[in-house]
Amino acid sequence: MLSTLDIDVAIIGAGTAGLTAFSELRRLGVNAVLIDHGPLGTTCARVGCMPSKAALHAGHQWASLRKALRKAPVPAGACTVDELWRQARTVRDMLASNTAQQTRDIAGERIIMGTARFTGPETLDVDGRQIRAKAFIVATGSRPVVQPGLAAPNDRLITTDDLFELDHLPGSIGILGMGAIGLEMGLALSRLGVHVIAGDMKPLPAAIVDPQIGARAVERFDRELTMWLGAPVEARLREDGVELQSGQPTERVDMVLAALGRRPNVEALGLAHAGVPLDGRDQPIIDPQTLRAGASRVFLAGDASALRPLMHEAVDEGVIAARAAVQSLSDTCATPAPRRAPLAIVFSDPDIAAIGVAYDKLDLDATVIGTAQGMSNGRSRVMGAEANLVRLYVDRASSRLLGAALIATRGEHLAHLLAWAVQREDTIDDLLAMPYYHPSIEEMVQTALKDAARQMKKSASPIPSQRNH
Repeated sequence: MLSTLDIDVAIIGAGTAGLTAFSELRRLGVNAVLIDHGPLGTTCARVGCMPSKAALHAGHQWASLRKALRKAPVPAGACTVDELWRQARTVRDMLASNTAQQTRDIAGERIIMGTARFTGPETLDVDGRQIRAKAFIVATGSRPVVQPGLAAPNDRLITTDDLFELDHLPGSIGILGMGAIGLEMGLALSRLGVHVIAGDMKPLPAAIVDPQIGARAVERFDRELTMWLGAPVEARLREDGVELQSGQPTERVDMVLAALGRRPNVEALGLAHAGVPLDGRDQPIIDPQTLRAGASRVFLAGDASALRPLMHEAVDEGVIAARAAVQSLSDTCATPAPRRAPLAIVFSDPDIAAIGVAYDKLDLDATVIGTAQGMSNGRSRVMGAEANLVRLYVDRASSRLLGAALIATRGEHLAHLLAWAVQREDTIDDLLAMPYYHPSIEEMVQTALKDAARQMKKSASPIPSQRNH
């Protein structure tokens, strides 16, 4: 029998959050191990943010070529769709391989390959070996949600984890779920010549909550793929494909891509044995500040926490969980590691972004919304991006930027500038004092700020007396 390993902190999961937590614990001089059942390589590198961007780049190349040729045939020697798809898969393989090697380089002999399960508040079983620790960080990532009626294995159904295993793209595909990944993959496949039907119960794609941004997105992307929004979509397997129906419309497609979101990989861990409180869906209840699960010795980070399932947030949560775990070892009270300003980007070209306080969380009576349209921006007009739209949320009392939402070509860059401003708690005057080069997309921020300033000045102006009129 293998001897029991005694350590300070055991980290389960070697993805982005787990590897970051391990690095932070090592920096702090804490005795820790990293446990993973394999394959190594983060969700982002293997099946998430990086492969999707490779697919979007391939789609952009093919769509640009077809647009330049108009209806002329593709000349001999030009890249084909299959070649572009193979290039995207090759990029995915390279990134996943590099990330796996990075994990091995960082963890060295401190990585244990195997499947972990809690056997008590202080113990884990890893393929027959007992590990005893004073604290645990669960960073086991997530898996795609699959519609129950289509859960049976079938070559007509794939998930976002399976998409890049396809050797060839289908002629048509249905996408169930129009969140960020559903929209990105729908556009990428459409631009690669696949006929796409995409549906979601929500009335707006990509988790958009600002109604004006949502309306602009629907108007813009409806040119490239068929979207069935705001109603359930039924999918029925047929011998020659899959039949999709939403209300009256019916379409037959070659296969279906499930993009209904992701679910934390926590059910098989035996969290109840560790004293972790669970909700009605058997998901752990955690403190969003410290990421601690109740009074247990367990902290959750990354997709496993389900709080902010984004790669850069997983990095932050790895640090937060590591520091909170160290504090728990000595039962000291300390200020938790701070969160950065919320930032979410959909690389849909034009990009969609949400920054800071979301529209549906605003007190609209206390908020001024400054707007800039692509039609009024010289750079947008030159680029044929008149559909660009930027909305800034400004606190009426302090004139501080609270958040923003946008749909814009090169919007990923605007989103970062605005996230920095939100985190610095910049005001309208602070931001208008910054340089804006002409012509640039960044001038849309300047225009939206001026619009907000005009509204605030107008609302602050005294109402003229009517007595002498």
